[in-house]
Parts: sequence; structure tokens; C-alpha cells
Amino acid sequence: MAITVDAYKIAYMALPKAGCSSVKEALARLDPDFTVPPEDQIDIYTWHGRFPTRRFRGFRWARYSDYWRFCVVRDPVKRLMSVYTNRVVQFGDVANSRRLRKNPKWSHLNPDPSPDEFFANLTDYKSVNSSIKHHAMGAWHFLGRDFGNYDRVYKTEELGQLAQDLSKRTGQFVTMPRGNRSDQTLTLDDLAPATIDAIRPFLEQEYEHLSAFYQNPLGSRRHEACAIPSARVS
Repeated sequence: MAITVDAYKIAYMALPKAGCSSVKEALARLDPDFTVPPEDQIDIYTWHGRFPTRRFRGFRWARYSDYWRFCVVRDPVKRLMSVYTNRVVQFGDVANSRRLRKNPKWSHLNPDPSPDEFFANLTDYKSVNSSIKHHAMGAWHFLGRDFGNYDRVYKTEELGQLAQDLSKRTGQFVTMPRGNRSDQTLTLDDLAPATIDAIRPFLEQEYEHLSAFYQNPLGSRRHEACAIPSARVS
């Protein structure tokens, strides 16, 4: 389902951990159909409650063909690292996981994992916590596979330009707040080589999908498991 501001015929598809809290707040403040609560009653869930993040569905997106349609993408390594720093460390999604605590099947998982523990067991952590799964899914689930569906694709580094473009389109002064930022920074250099190999297949797919916007820092080494088959031409 698209996030829309119908008064201005704007449609946005949100990608978790790619500035979506900031963009949602900016759009909600523009939307005449939404009453912004008093500032002392606002938290991050105010904007996510108004504009939930949904997976991409082409037939639904096509309904907004006469809208100005955009999305925001983020460097795949930075996006994945922020799942740990924001959702695991800052919000405690793993520590608060009822399924992890109560099901002995997941007894091998540390409820307070180090970065290496978390990423080496990412598939299992996604299984025990829906929030981790949601934030660590591939970008195509939320944006689709064809960026030709958008009038403009912004990188998170270009949120200032997005604010300017929204201002021009709506005639209102738009600022882009910095919402839900992680309290700490994590990079690939902080991970053990074996951990990087564990997440390499996912990152390879992400960089292939986002190759028009970001360069893969993992080099030319490829894993058969992550290769996306090409369409056969007969």
C-alpha cells in the first residue's frame, strides 16, 4: 500500500531503515487530512501509525500512476548495520522477544547479542522477532524490482533535496527531520571475516538490486547462493 498525500497527489513507498521515519513525518505534516497532535504527545509511532510501511504490490501502485511517485534508498551495508544498532541495541527487539524467551528451540540465541552473534545468526533472529524480520528484509520487498515505477528515487544522502522538491510541489516550506537515528555507528570493519561471509549473500543481492545507486564494497567475490538467475532468451 502506498503512502499518499492526496491533496498534492504525492505517493511514497517506504523502505525500513532508509529515512522512512523522517519522510513520514514530513508528509504527515503536509497532509491536510491529518491532525498533528500537540508536540508533547508526539513520538516516532505518531508517524508510523499514520503511515504504516507496507510491502510493494504492483497492481496497487499502478492506481497512483497520475501521482508524483518517489522512494528513498539506502546503502545496503549501512541499512543492515542499523538494524542492529537501532532495533537490537536501542529498542531491545531481541531482548524483549517473547518467542525467544519461551521456546527452547531458540536457546542458542543470545538475547543480548554482540554484532557478530547477531549477524552470524540473522536468519534465526528474524524467525524469532517480526520487527527484526521486517527491518532486515530486502529492499525489493518494499520498493519492487523496477525503479522505473518511480518519478524520482532519492538516496538517504539526498533527503535535503527531497525536502526542497516537496516544498516546490506543495508550495509549503518543508524541512526533513532526522527521526529514529541510531545512537551508535557500526561498520563492516567492526565484524569478523566469518560474520561478513555470513551476510555476504544478502548484501550481494541488495547491491545488485541497487546497483544504479550504490557500489558494492565487498569486491568481485561472488557466492553461487546469491546469484540472481538471468532470464533466458530463446
